[in-house]
Amino acid sequence: MRTDTDRLLHRLEWRVVRRLDGRTQGGYRTVRRGSGLDFAGLRPYVEGDDARHIDWNVTARLDEPQVREFNEDRELTAWLVLDRSASMLVGGPSRGKQDVLAELALVLARLLGRNGNRVGAVLYDTGVSDGASARLVPPGSGRGHALRIGRELGRAPYSRAATTTDLAAMLDTAASLARRCLVVLISDFVGTGEWERPLSRLAHRNEVVALRVSGEGDDGLPEAGLMVVEDAETGEQVLVDSSDPWFRERFRSGMDERDAELRSGMRRAGVPLRQVDTGSDLVTTLLDVIAETRRRRR
Repeated sequence: MRTDTDRLLHRLEWRVVRRLDGRTQGGYRTVRRGSGLDFAGLRPYVEGDDARHIDWNVTARLDEPQVREFNEDRELTAWLVLDRSASMLVGGPSRGKQDVLAELALVLARLLGRNGNRVGAVLYDTGVSDGASARLVPPGSGRGHALRIGRELGRAPYSRAATTTDLAAMLDTAASLARRCLVVLISDFVGTGEWERPLSRLAHRNEVVALRVSGEGDDGLPEAGLMVVEDAETGEQVLVDSSDPWFRERFRSGMDERDAELRSGMRRAGVPLRQVDTGSDLVTTLLDVIAETRRRRR
């Protein structure tokens, strides 16, 4: 009998993975130089180089021996860093942010964990006794491993404890695990902590892509008069007048400032940031991410 995770993956394989098949091959290659097929550039010949790699046409023009270099085809290790904080419960009635995160995690684990490549997952929860907890799924490959990541996502409920996500700690955890890997951060990036330094450290040794999941209510308030607003992370509640122009302006300014800080911090770290809302088409989103990554590698 199929589990809920198995049924979800089966549906995603037909609706998403099959449509992406063939368009994702070669999207990620190691930065190491070797004897692959992807031409990387030329450099001066040094003693001990294989003479078969000399580019004789360029050598004749420059009057100095030049050697062709290639990106080496090697197995890829990828890490999915998955934010399971309380704010990820926000979203529409039919498809919330946690649903989008689960779909992205399953599709990426299935796509990346093939042809000898391996995918691991860091599930970052908040609100346990020590303030935060990272559950790890060691790198593996194949459909069964994708199902393991999906089952781990569904094993425990998202935290509703009165604590905010420590983004710095989440990124520090990823940086302690990943070396020369592809790292995909999937989060709404609602939280606290001085996260820019650990992000830069993570990006220094790895190729990092950030997928920011957003849901209904993340970017604005309805004009509904007096209403109780609850902080999705801490559970703190406050009564506000959502129709008050002054309050709406302050709320909008605060959201804009938060978004600008996130974008500028990602840009300084050299990490592409992609918005994924709860109504996004996964195929379009992932094709855009792959295309952007390929452009950055040229």
